[in-house]
Amino acid sequence: MENYDLENKKISFNVFIFPLFVVIAMAFVKMIELKHGYNLIIYGVFPNELKSLSGIIFCPFIHSSIQHLFNNIIPLFFLLSAMIHFYDDLAYYIYILIHIFAGILLWLIGREVYHIGASGVVYGLAAFMFFSGVFRRNIQLLSFSLLITFLYGSMVWGIFPETVKPGVSWEAHLSGAIIGFILSIIFIKKGPQKKKYDWEEDDENEKYTYEIISN
Repeated sequence: MENYDLENKKISFNVFIFPLFVVIAMAFVKMIELKHGYNLIIYGVFPNELKSLSGIIFCPFIHSSIQHLFNNIIPLFFLLSAMIHFYDDLAYYIYILIHIFAGILLWLIGREVYHIGASGVVYGLAAFMFFSGVFRRNIQLLSFSLLITFLYGSMVWGIFPETVKPGVSWEAHLSGAIIGFILSIIFIKKGPQKKKYDWEEDDENEKYTYEIISN
C-alpha cells in the first residue's frame, strides 16, 4: 500500500535494497571485466546502429574505469534510494522508464562513438526528483530538490559539449535530463502532492464566502 504522508514517513531499510542490487550489479560487471581482461565497450550504445540497440539496456552497467564506476554508483545509489522513499512502487517504474528512454534518446542524438556508463540514468533521476519537487510544491520534495541543487548543481554543465572533458558523453547527460524532466510532467499527478494545511483551507473557505457575499 502506497504511503505519501512524507511528514510522518520514516526511512525504511527496504528503500536501499534495489539500489544496492543495481550498484552491486554494475560493480560486478566491472570486476569480471578486469579479472578476465574483457573490454565490454562494444556492448554500449553506438548511435544509429541497429546492432547497438541492445546497448540501451547494457550501457549503464559498463564503465571505462573504477573511477568512472564510483562517480556514477554513489549518486545513483543516493538518488534511487531517495526516490523509492518518496514514491514507493512508482519509483521502480520511473527508474525503468529513465533507463530505457534515456538510452533510446542517446541512440538517436549521440555522436557515432560508443557511449557507456550510468551517468544518463543519474541525470534522469536527478532531473525527475528536482522538477517533481518544484512542480508539486510539496515541502519535503522541495527540500530534497534544494539538496540536489546543492550536491549536484554543477551537473547542469554536464549537458553542454563545451563544458565537459573530452571522452565524456554529454549526450547521455542531456538525454537523461530531458527524459527525467518529461517524466516529472507526465507523472505530476502521481506520488506525493502539495499538502494542504488547515490554515490554507480556512483561507480558501473565507475567500469563497467573500465571493458569495460580493455577488
